[in-house]
Amino acid sequence: MSTASSDEEDIRLQAEVPEALNGARLDVACAKLFDQYSRGRLQGWIEAGRLLLNDVPQTRSRHPVVAGDRIEIDAEPEQSDTIEPQDMPLEVVHVDKAIAIINKPPGLTVHPGAGQRAGTLQNALLHHFPQTAAVPRAGIVHRLDKDTSGLLVIALTLTAHSRLVAELSRREFTREYDAIIQGEMIAGATIDEPIGRHPRERLKMAVVDNGRPAVTHYRVQERFEQHTHLRVRLETGRTHQIRVHMAHIRKPIVGDFLYGGPMRGAGLPVVLREALKAFPRQALHARELEVTHPVSRKRIGVVAEPPADIQELLRLLRAHARGELK
Repeated sequence: MSTASSDEEDIRLQAEVPEALNGARLDVACAKLFDQYSRGRLQGWIEAGRLLLNDVPQTRSRHPVVAGDRIEIDAEPEQSDTIEPQDMPLEVVHVDKAIAIINKPPGLTVHPGAGQRAGTLQNALLHHFPQTAAVPRAGIVHRLDKDTSGLLVIALTLTAHSRLVAELSRREFTREYDAIIQGEMIAGATIDEPIGRHPRERLKMAVVDNGRPAVTHYRVQERFEQHTHLRVRLETGRTHQIRVHMAHIRKPIVGDFLYGGPMRGAGLPVVLREALKAFPRQALHARELEVTHPVSRKRIGVVAEPPADIQELLRLLRAHARGELK
């Protein structure tokens, strides 16, 4: 028995392995349970880390299943045409024969989707690194929201892709973010709350009992009046995870119009209040990324400071803290 639910970004496939498929390979079982998709396409989703077996990522197509196992796949909608290379600027902070690390600006969509076939990071990667045409999703292993800036690792070969996906599934990426949140925090903590699709608003995620495990660690970097600068480390990588978890503890990210609600700033100086009100995106930046190199097997880490908009907001918050704004 299989079910599917869909939205603009992906299709959620769910099924329980019947007795007739006990002991079958994972890809064979998926081909039987989700026969609307080709076996090759299902293998691609498995290798890309889009399948959970009993709530645990499984990237080996040959893995045997047992009757009663629960399978869940975040399936991509079929695209009617190919993704074209596009000459767009990219800030490449590291590149070798196997991987590239990109510092994505805010406002850049990572993947093409419904209504947007050009102007994405994937289009740019196909131009700057033509070899990624032979790699799933042009080598994109993990995502950032359109309006989140920061570091992404790109696989330039199939081998690198397979190894990075497996590393990500084992939660071995180190990913740290800068976040400016509404509200004052005294100390850091860990948020361990499952995340799934919002029960009523399909464009949003939420903390829900039947969601997928999600763990976010944060520590205080700077304290300000009515706001806090956090460093946030992801243990898992659910859609909108940091934004959802911060909103869940009623400390939403500045500029997050989807999860944050109205800007708070009563009593702050006019120039700071207006800057907070006008901030055009969630104040969230993926500043640090560390992975095991898929060929050398050595840890490689890079840091990218926040872009100008977050830097300017921090400057105003610090100036107010020093009593320089009236």
